[in-house]
Amino acid sequence: MNLAGFYDESISNGAGWRAVLFVSGCPHGCPGCQNKIAQDYNYGTKFDEYKKQELIGKIKENSILKGITISGGEPLCKENIGEVLNFIKDVKKEKPDFNVWCYTGYTLEELESRNDETTNNCLKEINVLVDGKFEIDKKVPNLRFKGSTNQRILDVPECLAQNKIIPLSNF
Repeated sequence: MNLAGFYDESISNGAGWRAVLFVSGCPHGCPGCQNKIAQDYNYGTKFDEYKKQELIGKIKENSILKGITISGGEPLCKENIGEVLNFIKDVKKEKPDFNVWCYTGYTLEELESRNDETTNNCLKEINVLVDGKFEIDKKVPNLRFKGSTNQRILDVPECLAQNKIIPLSNF
Protein backbone atom coordinates (compact mmCIF):
# COMPACT_ATOMS: atom_id res chain seq x y z
CA MET A 1 0.00 0.00 0.00
CA ASN A 2 1.15 3.53 -0.68
CA LEU A 3 0.58 6.58 1.50
CA ALA A 4 -1.00 9.50 -0.37
CA GLY A 5 -0.79 11.85 2.61
CA PHE A 6 -1.12 12.38 6.34
CA TYR A 7 -2.52 15.23 8.42
CA ASP A 8 -1.26 15.52 11.99
CA GLU A 9 -4.42 17.39 12.98
CA SER A 10 -7.76 17.99 11.28
CA ILE A 11 -11.30 18.97 12.26
CA SER A 12 -12.76 18.65 8.77
CA ASN A 13 -12.40 14.88 8.26
CA GLY A 14 -14.66 13.69 11.07
CA ALA A 15 -15.86 14.84 14.46
CA GLY A 16 -13.25 16.24 16.86
CA TRP A 17 -9.50 16.65 16.51
CA ARG A 18 -8.17 13.77 14.43
CA ALA A 19 -5.20 12.55 12.51
CA VAL A 20 -5.96 11.63 8.89
CA LEU A 21 -4.30 8.93 6.81
CA PHE A 22 -4.85 9.06 3.04
CA VAL A 23 -4.07 5.85 1.16
CA SER A 24 -3.31 5.57 -2.54
CA GLY A 25 -5.32 3.52 -4.98
CA CYS A 26 -8.99 3.52 -5.83
CA PRO A 27 -10.99 1.33 -8.22
CA HIS A 28 -14.04 3.64 -8.32
CA GLY A 29 -12.81 6.58 -10.43
CA CYS A 30 -15.67 8.84 -9.39
CA PRO A 31 -16.00 11.88 -11.68
CA GLY A 32 -15.26 15.04 -9.68
CA CYS A 33 -13.28 13.19 -7.02
CA GLN A 34 -11.67 15.63 -4.58
CA ASN A 35 -8.50 13.53 -4.39
CA LYS A 36 -8.13 12.28 -7.97
CA ILE A 37 -4.35 11.96 -7.76
CA ALA A 38 -4.77 9.38 -4.98
CA GLN A 39 -6.73 7.08 -7.31
CA ASP A 40 -3.36 5.87 -8.65
CA TYR A 41 -2.10 2.90 -6.61
CA ASN A 42 1.50 4.00 -7.29
CA TYR A 43 1.04 7.56 -6.08
CA GLY A 44 2.82 8.67 -2.90
CA THR A 45 5.28 6.80 -0.75
CA LYS A 46 5.48 3.19 0.32
CA PHE A 47 3.63 2.61 3.58
CA ASP A 48 6.28 0.39 5.12
CA GLU A 49 6.83 -0.49 8.78
CA TYR A 50 9.16 2.47 9.29
CA LYS A 51 6.58 4.94 7.93
CA LYS A 52 3.79 3.30 9.92
CA GLN A 53 5.75 3.59 13.18
CA GLU A 54 6.66 7.21 12.39
CA LEU A 55 2.98 8.12 12.00
CA ILE A 56 1.93 6.18 15.10
CA GLY A 57 4.61 8.10 17.02
CA LYS A 58 3.12 11.40 15.86
CA ILE A 59 -0.35 10.24 16.90
CA LYS A 60 0.89 8.98 20.27
CA GLU A 61 2.62 12.29 21.07
CA ASN A 62 -0.37 14.49 20.20
CA SER A 63 -2.59 14.78 23.27
CA ILE A 64 -5.39 16.75 21.56
CA LEU A 65 -6.26 13.97 19.10
CA LYS A 66 -9.45 12.04 19.78
CA GLY A 67 -9.38 9.83 16.73
CA ILE A 68 -8.12 8.95 13.30
CA THR A 69 -9.76 9.12 9.90
CA ILE A 70 -8.75 6.77 7.11
CA SER A 71 -9.45 8.09 3.62
CA GLY A 72 -8.05 7.86 0.16
CA GLY A 73 -7.96 6.76 -2.52
CA GLU A 74 -9.95 3.80 -1.30
CA PRO A 75 -8.90 2.34 2.05
CA LEU A 76 -11.26 -0.63 1.91
CA CYS A 77 -10.41 -1.98 -1.54
CA LYS A 78 -8.97 -5.48 -1.49
CA GLU A 79 -5.48 -4.13 -2.25
CA ASN A 80 -5.44 -1.85 0.84
CA ILE A 81 -7.78 -3.23 3.47
CA GLY A 82 -5.32 -5.63 5.13
CA GLU A 83 -2.74 -2.92 5.77
CA VAL A 84 -5.46 -0.48 6.83
CA LEU A 85 -6.72 -3.01 9.39
CA ASN A 86 -3.20 -3.57 10.74
CA PHE A 87 -2.62 0.18 11.01
CA ILE A 88 -5.88 0.73 12.91
CA LYS A 89 -5.02 -2.10 15.31
CA ASP A 90 -1.53 -0.71 15.88
CA VAL A 91 -2.92 2.77 16.54
CA LYS A 92 -5.44 1.34 19.03
CA LYS A 93 -2.62 -0.45 20.90
CA GLU A 94 -1.24 3.02 21.68
CA LYS A 95 -4.59 4.83 21.97
CA PRO A 96 -7.24 2.23 22.90
CA ASP A 97 -10.10 4.74 23.08
CA PHE A 98 -9.35 6.30 19.69
CA ASN A 99 -12.40 6.90 17.53
CA VAL A 100 -11.96 5.63 13.94
CA TRP A 101 -13.72 7.18 10.95
CA CYS A 102 -13.31 5.70 7.48
CA TYR A 103 -14.32 7.10 4.09
CA THR A 104 -15.14 4.54 1.41
CA GLY A 105 -16.80 4.44 -1.99
CA TYR A 106 -18.29 1.08 -1.09
CA THR A 107 -21.59 0.87 0.74
CA LEU A 108 -21.73 -1.00 4.02
CA GLU A 109 -23.92 -3.59 2.30
CA GLU A 110 -21.25 -4.14 -0.39
CA LEU A 111 -18.55 -4.55 2.24
CA GLU A 112 -20.64 -7.00 4.27
CA SER A 113 -21.47 -9.04 1.16
CA ARG A 114 -17.75 -9.80 0.72
CA ASN A 115 -18.12 -11.99 3.79
CA ASP A 116 -14.37 -12.28 4.26
CA GLU A 117 -12.47 -12.23 7.53
CA THR A 118 -10.33 -9.16 6.80
CA THR A 119 -13.29 -6.98 5.82
CA ASN A 120 -15.38 -8.19 8.76
CA ASN A 121 -12.52 -7.54 11.22
CA CYS A 122 -11.86 -4.11 9.73
CA LEU A 123 -15.51 -3.10 10.09
CA LYS A 124 -15.37 -4.12 13.77
CA GLU A 125 -12.53 -1.60 14.29
CA ILE A 126 -14.37 1.32 12.63
CA ASN A 127 -16.71 3.57 14.62
CA VAL A 128 -18.03 5.71 11.78
CA LEU A 129 -18.21 4.83 8.10
CA VAL A 130 -18.88 7.47 5.48
CA ASP A 131 -19.99 5.19 2.67
CA GLY A 132 -20.95 5.42 -0.97
CA LYS A 133 -19.29 6.74 -4.09
CA PHE A 134 -19.08 10.48 -4.59
CA GLU A 135 -21.74 11.43 -7.15
CA ILE A 136 -21.08 14.80 -8.72
CA ASP A 137 -24.73 15.33 -9.68
CA LYS A 138 -25.62 14.96 -5.98
CA LYS A 139 -22.85 17.25 -4.73
CA VAL A 140 -23.86 19.73 -2.06
CA PRO A 141 -20.97 22.00 -0.97
CA ASN A 142 -22.14 22.58 2.61
CA LEU A 143 -22.78 18.97 3.61
CA ARG A 144 -21.01 18.08 6.82
CA PHE A 145 -18.33 15.38 6.43
CA LYS A 146 -19.53 14.12 3.05
CA GLY A 147 -19.55 15.37 -0.51
CA SER A 148 -22.80 14.14 -2.05
CA THR A 149 -26.29 13.44 -0.72
CA ASN A 150 -26.15 9.72 -1.52
CA GLN A 151 -23.32 9.20 0.95
CA ARG A 152 -24.19 8.08 4.47
CA ILE A 153 -22.52 8.63 7.83
CA LEU A 154 -23.04 5.36 9.68
CA ASP A 155 -22.66 4.21 13.27
CA VAL A 156 -20.83 0.99 12.44
CA PRO A 157 -21.00 -0.73 15.86
CA GLU A 158 -24.78 -0.20 15.92
CA CYS A 159 -25.15 -1.31 12.30
CA LEU A 160 -23.32 -4.53 13.08
CA ALA A 161 -25.15 -5.12 16.38
CA GLN A 162 -28.61 -4.52 14.94
CA ASN A 163 -27.87 -5.92 11.47
CA LYS A 164 -29.36 -2.85 9.79
CA ILE A 165 -28.32 0.61 8.63
CA ILE A 166 -28.03 3.04 11.54
CA PRO A 167 -27.02 6.59 10.61
CA LEU A 168 -24.89 8.44 13.14
CA SER A 169 -27.53 10.32 15.09
CA ASN A 170 -26.09 13.83 15.06
CA PHE A 171 -25.31 14.10 11.34
